[in-house]
Amino acid sequence: MRSGLLLLCVCVAGCAQVQAPLDALLKRSETPAQPVGEPLSAIPADVASPVAATGQPPDALDTTTDTERAAAERQTGQGRVLGTTVAALGDPARPGFWIETPLVSIETKGRVSYAGAGTTANVTLLPLDAPQTAGSRLSLAAMRVLEAPLTDLVEVEVFAEG
Repeated sequence: MRSGLLLLCVCVAGCAQVQAPLDALLKRSETPAQPVGEPLSAIPADVASPVAATGQPPDALDTTTDTERAAAERQTGQGRVLGTTVAALGDPARPGFWIETPLVSIETKGRVSYAGAGTTANVTLLPLDAPQTAGSRLSLAAMRVLEAPLTDLVEVEVFAEG
């Protein structure tokens, strides 16, 4: 009987030693996490924009003519589907209608389609040395013809002519 009572006392004492650290751990997890840096909503839009980094508005950087834009918008043929890629705005100071993508290994003519706005643009497909699953970079002029948000990552379908 004494050994049973002794065992019970040891177990109760052990529970008390475990309970204090467990309580501290539980209280720590109930404390809300402290934010690290500013939330994205606190960053002014003109700072978050890749075009803003140049200090010029998109209209000033897009040097394409109305004739060039019309040619980029003109429906050409269906073309051969190369795949879908997520594209970001490429170098906004680099003129023309182009996409740098790992979906091609040589420069060729093609087209991109942006389902978000139901638009297409004829572009030059430029090889990007990256895995096939990597993203792509679209020119400012192409993003504008596609009516894609300049600060977003957009999913486009890529076609090669011929």
